Amino acid sequence: MPRKLRLAYFAHTLRSDWNNGNAHFLRGLVRALGKLGHEVTAFEPEAEWSIDNLRAEADGAASLQKFIEVYSELDVQTYALDETEELWRERLRGLELVILHEWNPPELAQILLRLRDELGYKLLFHDTHHRASSSPKQMERFGLHRFDGILAFGEALRRMYRESFGVGKVWTLHEAADVSVFTPCPEIQRQQALVWIGNWGEGERSAEIQEYLLGPAAALRELACTTIYGVRYPLQGMAALHGAGVSYGGYLANLDAPHVYAQARATVHVPRQQYTRAMTGIPTIRVFEALACGIPLVSAPWQDTEGLFRAGDFQWATSGAEMTEVLKKLLLDPAAGEAQAQRGLETVLRRHTCDHRARELTVICEEVLQ
Repeated sequence: MPRKLRLAYFAHTLRSDWNNGNAHFLRGLVRALGKLGHEVTAFEPEAEWSIDNLRAEADGAASLQKFIEVYSELDVQTYALDETEELWRERLRGLELVILHEWNPPELAQILLRLRDELGYKLLFHDTHHRASSSPKQMERFGLHRFDGILAFGEALRRMYRESFGVGKVWTLHEAADVSVFTPCPEIQRQQALVWIGNWGEGERSAEIQEYLLGPAAALRELACTTIYGVRYPLQGMAALHGAGVSYGGYLANLDAPHVYAQARATVHVPRQQYTRAMTGIPTIRVFEALACGIPLVSAPWQDTEGLFRAGDFQWATSGAEMTEVLKKLLLDPAAGEAQAQRGLETVLRRHTCDHRARELTVICEEVLQ
């Protein structure tokens, strides 16, 4: 019988999903840990970059309120950025394990490391980003060798920590879908439409968005309308959308994504360059969530080196022209699209839910606490 753990999770934020894909998985993971009987407290700053930007959105307040309603059982405690070490000493006393997500300041890591030595909890570092590859100097500031272990969201990242950073204890913990939220909506009728949910970013996939999303959308505009949701679209990005005849929906609360997916015939996955080069095999959260919602998905190239999915869970396109043809077939043959979507959903439910990851994390924590 697994032991019931008392642990704290330090996140950038669970409340806000504005340009914060980490919140998607972490909300579900904390919920799933609670379902296993673990006592989990999530700590996050009262004010920070993601939630400040969300509050500036027209529907930001509604998004925050919906998070509170949907995840009402989560114990999310906020703190001031100048919280003293003495206050943290009292808040963390009696815990067995503390997990620090990588999207936190290194200064917080140093406080938690000092208190770990005093209070006796185990301290894990959780990485669901590409900075270990793209900005290794930044990561060294966390004092990674002093942690009791690292959780990496893909085997390529796990190897990177072992081989490039020399960290001994590293476990792979993939992201997954929170299927208590991300699930098909059969009552909603699919329209003759394509949808993409994703942020423009900082140029790390601009060419790929043009080739695998906007080009096909322009070519198929007589057959289907395309809508894109996301934030941080620069002027040149907005101009590209306009030129392709694509509608821009702006910020979309992630909790509203299942209804948006349910209305469309298909969606596209466009990985960032880091996940097609140095960090192969990591699909990121959007693939898990889209498949969990039962929408046909077509992906631009990346290598499923860990065999996370079965052939036929989604389709691949190796060029913009091929993406156009595959999407066209899905639009013209809804039955084939639904069959593909059902297969992808089956794989998620069998292998890639937050409940699966909570059980995997429990095993890791038991090993760390031995």
